[in-house]
Parts: sequence; structure tokens; C-alpha cells
Amino acid sequence: MAHAWDVPAPEAGSVVRPNAAGLGRQELGSLLGSLGEPAWRGGQLFSGLLRQRWTRWEQFSNLSKTLRARLETEVDLAWPAIVQSQTSSDGSTKHVFQLGDSRQVEGVHMPYDDRVTLCLSSQVGCAMGCTFCATGQMGIIRNLSAAEIVGQVMAMLLHHEHPADRPVNLVFMGMGEPLHNFDHLMAAFTTLTDPDGLAIPPRRITVSTSGLVSGIERLGTFAKRPRLALSLNGTTDEHRSRIMPVNRVWNLEALATALAHFPLQSGERITLEYVLLKGHTDGQEDGRRLAAFARRFPAKVNLIPFNPHEGSGFEAPEEARISALCKLLSEAEVPVSVRRSRGQDVAGACGQLVREGQPRHPKTR
Repeated sequence: MAHAWDVPAPEAGSVVRPNAAGLGRQELGSLLGSLGEPAWRGGQLFSGLLRQRWTRWEQFSNLSKTLRARLETEVDLAWPAIVQSQTSSDGSTKHVFQLGDSRQVEGVHMPYDDRVTLCLSSQVGCAMGCTFCATGQMGIIRNLSAAEIVGQVMAMLLHHEHPADRPVNLVFMGMGEPLHNFDHLMAAFTTLTDPDGLAIPPRRITVSTSGLVSGIERLGTFAKRPRLALSLNGTTDEHRSRIMPVNRVWNLEALATALAHFPLQSGERITLEYVLLKGHTDGQEDGRRLAAFARRFPAKVNLIPFNPHEGSGFEAPEEARISALCKLLSEAEVPVSVRRSRGQDVAGACGQLVREGQPRHPKTR
């Protein structure tokens, strides 16, 4: 079903050259077919773009010179442009990507000793309206296409000259609600995990949802799928509905039921992300309710001290309260860790991604 916030079509009468960057294998086959070439050549383009990471048509040595010359005039080959980068004192870098319609989204490159983690956006803005999240205050502008999602990954890997043999983790925890853009999300997932492309293992890709039960149930029908994380952030319906409007549609009991029925592989757990808001979600009673919720299905808890942003009205709790919650959950035999969000000093941490000056879609005002 098309929505007002879906990927925009080209304006009537405009001439837009197709862009091969970020397209899936079948889409590339269709593109080559429309140019009178065998569809199987799409696989050659796919491998060159993602596995070889070629960025110029002259590099595609698996294509004839004649075809390369033709493609150079008829098909674009451009990943989303990085128009701004801010590097944090912790080594992570927040990037701003310019899309084809001049909209902008943000992503974060986080290097570690043995891997790199990329935080990706799935929408321009977000419709969920979570009160502690800067992105949620933008409203929904539009979905990202699968190519635009893949493009964020490739743009960051190319920008940072990422070695092909270094593991990559992807987390859909940037701008937008991933399960609100389900079809494009899963198309991007298929491209990113394709063995002839980046070949990222599904277990290294995590999708975080605010609690769209319909999307959780749909995701569970896929044999090959990303790992699932839930942004919980409240242990009573009254409080969660106040800070996360989605809870008014699917409350905690509906969430717990959906997660208890979600098909997990051996050893797999659902990640419960729990933002710690001073005086709101950091009490001992909150911890006990959180432990009870987490024991209803295989789960692990990430406690996330609140990352401040202008106008939120929230603060992070003191370290003593964070430690007390960790102790309570551990004693309840719930796996727990504290996630110290990276990139806070460049507004690149969880809940801080927002692009100012982008008008909302009229229906979201």
C-alpha cells in the first residue's frame, strides 16, 4: 500500500537517469534488460558495486568497453553524498547524507578494535513521536528506498576506506521506525546479505522497533531476517503511553505476547533497549517490572543512560542508580549491560539524530 510518506516518484515531465548504486540484483537485471542487455549482466553490476566497491564505470572490467561507454551516458553511478561529517572524541563519526530529492538523513560510523558498527536511518523523520527522541519531533517526511538504505552503508565504508575483511555490524537505530518502512527495509536486508555483495551475516544486522506489533509479527515470518531489538523505555502502560504514543495502540501485554511468539534461533535473544530517564524510568520498582517483562521470553537488556538534546526536559540518572538497576537485573538472572552511546559530543548518540529545516509532510503537521 502506498502512503503519503513513501519514496517520492520523479516529477511529471522530468527526465531522470536511473541510478544503479544501491539497487538489488533483480532490479539491476531489469535495468540492463530495459537497455536491451541480458538480465544476467545485472549480477555483474551487483558484484562490481558491492563486492569490488567500484565507483566508476571504467572500473567494470567484466563489461565490454562499448557497454561501459553506453552506461556512462545513460546510467548514474552515485552513492548518497556525504555533505557533513563530525568526528567525536570517542572516534565515532556522524555523517549527513544528501539524498536525490535534497532531503537529508544521518548515520553514524563507530569503529572498534575488531569490527565497525554502522548506525543507519530508515526514514526521513519519524512518525512515532517518542518524547525523549529528537528525531520523533520532526514528524514523518518520507520513507527511504532500499537503495538509499544500502547507500548509507556503502558511502560510509568508502569514506572510511573500510577493509573488505573487517567485520561490519549494522544497527537500524538511526532516524525513523524501521518496521514502519518494512518492504524497503527487507529489500535492503536482502541486498546487504547477498553472498555476491557485501555478504553481511544476518546475525550482524539488528533492527530496533518502538513496538509495532504488526511489523514484529510480519518479521517473524521470514526465515532469513535480522536480529530484533525493542525500544521499551517504560514498564507501565500509563508511563509508556505518555512517552511513547505507539503504546496506546499496542500495550505492554500485546508486546510481550508478540515477542514470546517470535521465532528465535538457538541461543538468540531479543534485545530490550531501556532508556534511563532520571526520576521516570530509573527506580527499583521500574527495575523489578523490567525484569519480569524480560523473563517472559529469551531476552537481554541494554540500559541506555539518556542522551540529552535541546528541549527534551529529561536528564540521565546518577551512576549509583544505574549500578543499582544493573545489580537488580543480574540478581533476577536477566542478562544486562549498560550501553554508553557513542558520539554524544557531536549529537550522534541514540535519540539525538535530527535534521533541522526540513518541512514536514502536510499531513503530519
